Amino acid sequence: MDFDFTDDQESLRDAVRRWVDKGFGFERRHQIAKAGGATRAVYTELAELGLAGLVVPEAQGGLGQGAVDAMVVSEELGRGLVNAPYTHAALMAPRLLSAAPEALQAAWLPRIAGGEALVVPALHERAARYRLNHVTTAAKAVGDGWQLTGRKCLVPAGDEADAWIVPARLSGAVDDAAGIGLFLVERGAARVSGYATQDGARAADVVLAQAPARLITQDGLAVLEDAVDAGIAAQCAEAVGLMDRLVAITVEYMNTRKQFGTAIANFQALRHRIADVKMQLELGRSMSYFASLKLGEPAPQRRRAVAQARVQLGQSMRFVGQQCIQLHGGIGCTDEYIASHYFKRLTMLEVSLGDTLHHLGEVSERMQDTAGVFA
Repeated sequence: MDFDFTDDQESLRDAVRRWVDKGFGFERRHQIAKAGGATRAVYTELAELGLAGLVVPEAQGGLGQGAVDAMVVSEELGRGLVNAPYTHAALMAPRLLSAAPEALQAAWLPRIAGGEALVVPALHERAARYRLNHVTTAAKAVGDGWQLTGRKCLVPAGDEADAWIVPARLSGAVDDAAGIGLFLVERGAARVSGYATQDGARAADVVLAQAPARLITQDGLAVLEDAVDAGIAAQCAEAVGLMDRLVAITVEYMNTRKQFGTAIANFQALRHRIADVKMQLELGRSMSYFASLKLGEPAPQRRRAVAQARVQLGQSMRFVGQQCIQLHGGIGCTDEYIASHYFKRLTMLEVSLGDTLHHLGEVSERMQDTAGVFA
């Protein structure tokens, strides 16, 4: 099997890396975080590179690229610690809107591809615990349109978005898989409370009180699961980029920091620890590739593969982050030092779109017929 990237994918990687090196240094990121984490300007710059339209169909003004291209971009954005809602706005939102009527797609996808519109999914509800079928937000048909009532929390860049894609219940009980619709709600139709997150970004709570909405699809759960799986695969790639760079920073520090007159990289115990760290990084990298390559599979195989990858990445993120910070000593915990920001972002990713324990349960649920043995 050929695991090499194509020339176009390598060119894409180089373009993103050049932009990161030139336009998004640590000083800029640190200033954004201290100012509250607003990243619309950063996202606009990514859109100018064409990255906002990466997976948008060519017919709607995008590049029409696939999962591996998204993986390449996400890994480089992770390596550069780029502070922008790229996964949710550029990768998940177009996938959700692909189920919308043609008129709604034509109204929003070209604007998303060009960066004129920032649209993010508003998925999370209190007590849901990452379950996509747990939806209490209610949808009501009113004339030719719809109205939504409910509350969504932890919406990435929710107070900067022009619109949100909102799951809402059309029928059934709170945890029923059926009866979930997807709707587009424009800014101004809801009450928004924004706040900074621990990794220097922003999120918001969105309160809907008979908010006017446009229907994307009445069969929302399958579309939602597909988009979330794509988001998880992208976040796995971002985590690989984050870990790769954090390990490089740590090795550089170990070669510079001296104790007892010699670089601490010469201490055998620390060399063994960094070897374990690199092993976890490579395990995470291989499973990130696995997740992206499985996105085109039927839903049962795709969901299991993505959950398996996410379990490994969750373990790798925690191990690599904690070990690298400990190898730095006290300086690794300071806000002025770059390694602490990589660690905070890894910590946030470990609980984004489902934490490790949740995905371990997903893997278990999907492997009952094989008694835990991979088919």
